[in-house]
Amino acid sequence: MGKVFGSVRARAALGATVVVAVALVAAGLAVLAVLRSNLADRAEVDAGATARAVASKVAGGVPYQELDLGDDTPVQIVDEDHRVRAVSDDLQAVTGTGSSSVRPVPAPPGEDDGDDDGGAGEVSPTPEYSAGTARIDDSTAEYRWAALEVTDARGEDVTVYAGAPLATERGAVATVRQAMLLGLPLLLVVVAAVTWLVTRRALRPVEGIRREMAAITASADLSRRVPEPASHDEVAALARTTNETLTALEASVERQRAFVADASHELRSPVASLRTQLEVGAAHPELLDLDGAVEDVVRLQRLAADLLLLARLDAGERPTGGTPVALDALVREELAQRVGDRVPVRDETAPVAVPGSRGQLARVLGNLVDNAQRHARGGVRVTVRDEGRWAVLEVADDGEGVPEAERERIFERFVRLDDARSREDGGAGLGLAIARDVAVRHGGTLAVRAAPEGGALFELRLPT
Repeated sequence: MGKVFGSVRARAALGATVVVAVALVAAGLAVLAVLRSNLADRAEVDAGATARAVASKVAGGVPYQELDLGDDTPVQIVDEDHRVRAVSDDLQAVTGTGSSSVRPVPAPPGEDDGDDDGGAGEVSPTPEYSAGTARIDDSTAEYRWAALEVTDARGEDVTVYAGAPLATERGAVATVRQAMLLGLPLLLVVVAAVTWLVTRRALRPVEGIRREMAAITASADLSRRVPEPASHDEVAALARTTNETLTALEASVERQRAFVADASHELRSPVASLRTQLEVGAAHPELLDLDGAVEDVVRLQRLAADLLLLARLDAGERPTGGTPVALDALVREELAQRVGDRVPVRDETAPVAVPGSRGQLARVLGNLVDNAQRHARGGVRVTVRDEGRWAVLEVADDGEGVPEAERERIFERFVRLDDARSREDGGAGLGLAIARDVAVRHGGTLAVRAAPEGGALFELRLPT
């Protein structure tokens, strides 16, 4: 049960039902209020019309005892002393008027109801309204009373009270309220059911994505993809993003597997060579090639350092912000340590500084110079210049260069274009890969093109 009501479909259906219920209740209350107000206004109009008709007769000089007040609409005429001068037939009791009496009081001695010496009387233009009750034919009901002040033909001020029943209002309001009470639950059930069905249909692709992701997790098969719906909504965008993530994850895992395999292969050779030399030396000390063993250890140490740096770069390590690195000074210092190299290196540097790790940038420079010396015929040139927002470091050689089709491939790990050369001469194929990764982590780029000298020119661009 908790799982059902914890689902998105249930929450959506419940939320839609609550919103519709609140809206319908508010609308129903507003309708009832408007209906009650309109019917009450209608009752006031009817009562006012009746009161005005009777008042016109009184003002015209019709004697009270000769007024035809009828028996359908309660009418009461009260003078200033609260005496009842006339009342409609069959009116048995009344409240809300000028007097609770329903029996007319005879005119005082000296007053002649039939004498009309004063001319026409006056009628107040606007009635006043009040609520009360009236009992007619032993039936009591609520009425809306209209009170209209009149000056009759003899100059006497009286008030005409005429009532209009509120039974129609009460009945109409009760009928509408009953219809709302019966229809609201049914409408809410329909809203909940429709919302449930629509939400289930909308979330059906999400369930398919979830099942496929669960299957991928269980099988560890990253080549599988989640189904992408044909719609162009958020669910389709989620499916596409999920598949893109799976593609990137699959590529990352494949790169990791290839990296581990290549690293194992590269480590196997120096380790085996070192073991062989040590075993020979243990059996025949006079045959121990100490210099070769040292070379294998150094090579193994460099390879381990390269692999460790690549692992840190793959983990997202970024250079820490600190003192800016002066590229021109870094080049001069690094080249000063290269005494006795096979190929000489000349530098052309201009003052420029970049933020980043001095050690990593020195590693990039060393890898680029090593690569250039390995392929150069007579010399290597290192240039540093300032291009405003960018610092540019170039390493060029006069060798054979890099074929255009291979200019991106050489930055892949463990790639050596000259497969025939020995590992001792060519290295493990990690230098350029490390150089590009460091450049990217510093917010820069590393690319290769043809050098003016005829060989390869590696261009490192770093933001200043």
